[in-house]
Amino acid sequence: LKKDVLNDLPDKLEKDMFSPLESEQKELYEAHTERLRLMLGMQSDAEFRTSKLQILAEITRLRQICCYPGLVYEGYEGNSSKLEMCMELVRNAVNGGHKILLFSQFTTMLDVLATRAGISFYMLTGATSKEKRARMVQAFNEDDTSVFCISLKAGGTGLNLTAADIVIHYDPWWNLAVQNQATDRAHRIGQQNVVSVYRLFMKDTIEERIRALQEKKRELADEILSGEGIGQALISREEVLELLGR
Repeated sequence: LKKDVLNDLPDKLEKDMFSPLESEQKELYEAHTERLRLMLGMQSDAEFRTSKLQILAEITRLRQICCYPGLVYEGYEGNSSKLEMCMELVRNAVNGGHKILLFSQFTTMLDVLATRAGISFYMLTGATSKEKRARMVQAFNEDDTSVFCISLKAGGTGLNLTAADIVIHYDPWWNLAVQNQATDRAHRIGQQNVVSVYRLFMKDTIEERIRALQEKKRELADEILSGEGIGQALISREEVLELLGR
């Protein structure tokens, strides 16, 4: 068991990295935030209680805009400072001879990342068959492919990817146990190198505020972002406004 050999594992270095909203991405984020504020302001208490799924969808769109506005707005041609930060991390790591696990909750974001990286990669999502999954894991651990793009829900458990020594959480999962399970695809028995873990956030956005909420109300944060039990989640109008930065 890992707990029995934990002292024998290499170190795990973790770092939160922040990038600012800029230009068109900032305009889209602020416009969408204001729209959600107005919607909340017009709702009665009864309407608020029955519209939590809609609120979850709006929160998800805000998170996607933080990742890359093209996930929400078709034809978006602007940039994303978080995307650029991630690409710089990936390029530097690959040039340094490292292998990378790159996690996102959004498979569409993985497609963007893989295309922008312009380097060899494997892609694992919930749609990947067990047979192909096993082949890719073995190949990644043995060949020169630099990046393994993984959907967080598909890659939280059951993968041994100790060839990688860098883990990037592009849009961190707010259930820390699930996020750590994903990181442990690399930081596990058989790993010979120090593992560096990077969590990427957009500064002064819902991402950073939910990071703070995670510490205060971890269970609530998980419900909001996973969508599981959102109808029963004890989230108030004030808490949603807090996420929006009022």
